[in-house]
Amino acid sequence: MSEANHAPHVAVVGAGAVGGYFGGMLARAGTDVVLIGRPAFAEAVRKTGLRIDSVQFQATVHPQASSEISAAANADLVLFCVKATDTASTAKELAKYLAPHAIVVSLQNGVNNVEEIRKASGIEALPSVVYVASAMPEPGLIKHFGRGDLVIGPQNATTEKVAAIFMQASIPCKISDNIEGELWTKLVWNCALNAVSGLGRVTYGEIIASADARRVVELVVEEVLAVAKKRGIHPPGLEDPKVAVDLAYKVGTSMSATRSSTAQDMARGKRTEIDSLNGYIAHQGELLGIPTPVNLTLYTLVKLQEAQFSQQAAKA
Repeated sequence: MSEANHAPHVAVVGAGAVGGYFGGMLARAGTDVVLIGRPAFAEAVRKTGLRIDSVQFQATVHPQASSEISAAANADLVLFCVKATDTASTAKELAKYLAPHAIVVSLQNGVNNVEEIRKASGIEALPSVVYVASAMPEPGLIKHFGRGDLVIGPQNATTEKVAAIFMQASIPCKISDNIEGELWTKLVWNCALNAVSGLGRVTYGEIIASADARRVVELVVEEVLAVAKKRGIHPPGLEDPKVAVDLAYKVGTSMSATRSSTAQDMARGKRTEIDSLNGYIAHQGELLGIPTPVNLTLYTLVKLQEAQFSQQAAKA
């Protein structure tokens, strides 16, 4: 970020349910924001603003909006919010326009997005862990169901600047020196709940209400933690699988009416981020010699569904 004392210009690349929420919160606080998303989204925001229907408030904000990634050209801070499936291609395109002083923060599911961004584009992005339940039921409308906080790291002058920008917009943002462990904490919840929600077409609360589904959650968590342990990664507070499972149940209970992002994608016949979630654990398990049969099963079933989506799209 420029050393000049000026208000930051923030670009949100991939303004969907997550990017729209955090970009909208920044805009609501008076930050100069441009939301970069699909053409229908950009047109809706330009015409009527971005509507935020939150559990805490209802508001309409009027940030800039574009469907062109070149709109990120003058940004001091870029929130990189695309689906993990689009990480490499979007990073390559962003690199053409990114200002030399710009800070890029990955607000994505999965644990290896920063590595993928670097490999594709040379951009050194900051990792973050995103905790928010939100959806975009129609272009320009963000429905916020719960939470809305971030973890970034490690502690340094850059992360302190970024955290200050978020916190000035009433977005809680913790700085952690164990950011890899924090990313894996989120991965535990995502692997435990997302695919089950999508395949079962159920909310988190319905998962927790089912004894059989809870057993699946337990097995997934045990496999993820076994892979983490083999890799020398320490998700804070989750060394004991029983504690991790209990916390997974608490996450599901606290957002009981929510369907996972995987479920939302599957309901729309869209490709999911399963390769970066249960698929990532299954792949890592194979490399490390750690059995991950439940993660492999969930991954395979979602991929079979995705193949059906592709066939249906080809016939349309």
